[in-house]
Amino acid sequence: MIRSSPELLAVSRRWYEILRTKKNTEELRNFLSKAEELRFVGTGEGEYWSGQAVRDGVSGFFSEIPAPVVFEEIEAEAFENGETGWSSFVHKIQFVGFDEAVFYRTVLIFVLEGAAWKIINRHASVPTPNIELVGKEQLAIQKLIDAARDEGPELTQTEGLASVLFTDVEGSTALAEALGDQRWSVLIENHFRVLSAIIEKHHGQFVKSLGDGTLSVFPSAKEALAAAVKIQKAIASVSEEPFFGIRIGIHTGDVVQSRGDFFGTVVNKASRITTAGVAGEILVSDVTRAMVAGQTGFSFSGLEPRLLKGLRGHHVLYRLQWNN
Repeated sequence: MIRSSPELLAVSRRWYEILRTKKNTEELRNFLSKAEELRFVGTGEGEYWSGQAVRDGVSGFFSEIPAPVVFEEIEAEAFENGETGWSSFVHKIQFVGFDEAVFYRTVLIFVLEGAAWKIINRHASVPTPNIELVGKEQLAIQKLIDAARDEGPELTQTEGLASVLFTDVEGSTALAEALGDQRWSVLIENHFRVLSAIIEKHHGQFVKSLGDGTLSVFPSAKEALAAAVKIQKAIASVSEEPFFGIRIGIHTGDVVQSRGDFFGTVVNKASRITTAGVAGEILVSDVTRAMVAGQTGFSFSGLEPRLLKGLRGHHVLYRLQWNN
């Protein structure tokens, strides 16, 4: 049965973290299968390699690529089915000496070797318009998608006011490496179940997990803040190792919903607010704070206006006190 795989997301993200930092590239070979069926498909002409040559040369291949000044994860998902699995990522990457960023799409296919997931096939591509490659736009698939969007109720977009809440486990990469993929997978799944129960109790919707993080939406800022406090208290109450901390970010505004997912500037800003915090913090936007003005039970402390990656200007944020 095909199911989402937080474990493969974690493994994939460790692979990409080495590519981003360009540190310990020799470790890349340890991610790869030892089978002769191993395949490595790149973006350049002739970049189709197999077997032991891939394991031996993968470090040198990535070492030759210039250092990135931008390496941003845009989309990520992973699935498993028995002893096989796969992840799909889109990264925005800009290299030193280049004026513009490029969007890289990469698929990693995994197999279980013993108790560890290993990459058996890696395929990366850089979007180039088909009109430049084959002289035709090749719109057959897109036409079907567009037709379904026009006719099918599942693809209808809706808009509305909501409070968006992100969570993120701080230091998850190091913790996952220390625990091992299988134990980390069990730990993070239990973590998601705890969060989901709290979110639903406060009338929120657990939209999706994002590796070690989550995205949820609430019909009111008050419920989102109450859920955030309960989540932090639940994490702090854990009495057995391993201990970890999470950061939470909340922003409120109009969001777009389509096919069960949520999009828009509000979602992006909530994500950026989350990354501005540290473990144990709940950071909220000025809009979210204003939505609960006059409500008892919430205490905030002001912060210096901050820059948020990818968003213009300085942004006023507040820290929600929860451990009084």
